[in-house]
Amino acid sequence: MTTFRTEHDSMGNIQVDDSKYWGAQTERSLENFPIGIEKMPEPIIHAFLLLKKATAMANLSFGKLDAKREQAIVQACDEFLAGKYPGNFPLAVWQTGSGTQSNMNTNEVIANRATEILNGDFRHKDQLTKDQLVHPNDQVNMSQSSNDTFPTALHIAAVLEVTTKLLPAIDHLNKAITAKSQAFMDLIKSGRTHLQDATPITLGQEFSGYASMLDHSKAQIEAAVNFCRELAIGGTAVGTGINAPKGFGEKVCQELTEMTGCKFNSAPNKFHSLTSKDAIVFLEGALKALAVDLMKMANDIRWLASGPRCGLGEINLPANEPGSSIMPGKVNPTQCEAVTMVAVQVMANDVAVGIAASQGNFELNVYMPVAAYNLLQSIRLLTDVQISFTDRCVSGITANPDKLAEYMGKSLMLVTALSPVIGYENAAKVAKVAHETGESLKDTCIKLGFCTADQFDRVVDPKKMIHPQ
Repeated sequence: MTTFRTEHDSMGNIQVDDSKYWGAQTERSLENFPIGIEKMPEPIIHAFLLLKKATAMANLSFGKLDAKREQAIVQACDEFLAGKYPGNFPLAVWQTGSGTQSNMNTNEVIANRATEILNGDFRHKDQLTKDQLVHPNDQVNMSQSSNDTFPTALHIAAVLEVTTKLLPAIDHLNKAITAKSQAFMDLIKSGRTHLQDATPITLGQEFSGYASMLDHSKAQIEAAVNFCRELAIGGTAVGTGINAPKGFGEKVCQELTEMTGCKFNSAPNKFHSLTSKDAIVFLEGALKALAVDLMKMANDIRWLASGPRCGLGEINLPANEPGSSIMPGKVNPTQCEAVTMVAVQVMANDVAVGIAASQGNFELNVYMPVAAYNLLQSIRLLTDVQISFTDRCVSGITANPDKLAEYMGKSLMLVTALSPVIGYENAAKVAKVAHETGESLKDTCIKLGFCTADQFDRVVDPKKMIHPQ
């Protein structure tokens, strides 16, 4: 049976589940925003805990916070970061647009745990003196405002999620794609443009294009995430830094850099960093660019593997599970389908982030929780799907050399090599007549008197057509 305790804030008393560390403002948010099932993303909570630890250390260094409370706050943050006391960060994404309630949720949870560390109990705060308490606003939120902490937590989360998860996932896929490119480099096949036959290419060259896409996407994401290293902390309510000591933002960034191993800088203009979300728009755009490349790659791969008997069938994909509830033996390119669905979601998230960022009115953007939710979902989905796609699809791809050779031998576009010798119009006539009669290009060209057999064999060689002459 749930027991309750009384917590209070500036609006009065409220009953709170006694097994939880949160306080009155968290409880009010739970009551006032029963909207959807989407909760504040875990990376935001993680970033908030890192931030509160760093701000406590900074406040100590400026002489604003006593050592006893600072140590208790740091210990509480470390415990929550380590996964102790789960279930204390329950708030919905659909809350105040500044993220104030998530900031206060973090403040309250840390304050109550820190009070418990100092006194052995926080549930009877009315029996403690003011000096024995750690207050969520006065100490945990010291020198801060929700208006600078939420955008700071958002940037911290973005940097950490990209650098520790997404970039390694890109490298993981790129390594597998590159290995396939090298393995398939000598397998000549028909190229395709406009979904029609084109001049020869090797399967390895085709896959090298996918690897280059990943190289470019990674570079673009790395460039974009650098703008998220600028943090709003120190701007407090409207960017002026009221109630924060001079140099506070710089000190917090120094602590965060040492704490995480990721470089963070104090935003040079806090008025910009509070109201503008251009950094995450830029990052989400780079994520969309990766999604677009993954969509193209997955679509190509499932087309190349289509069949197995009535499609292209140039490559084989691993058979991971039955593909049909009615057709026995059917196997589908399910990993490719997962990639393409993730790509669609990331493209949609880009729209949401862009619209949210456009609503920075005067000194504050009040669409930050939805922007955070969509950005971090994009990062997580792109990370997870690339790992799954690599391990369950790309690494097991094999080629069908016989099918590649069959299509190559049938291709009318080999006639392109003859164009410099017999002219474009004559070469086009050879292709048209060969297609109509079903005869080979060679026989058609000889019959039309455009070249001899020896000339044809010397010029029309697929091995000479896969690189500049």
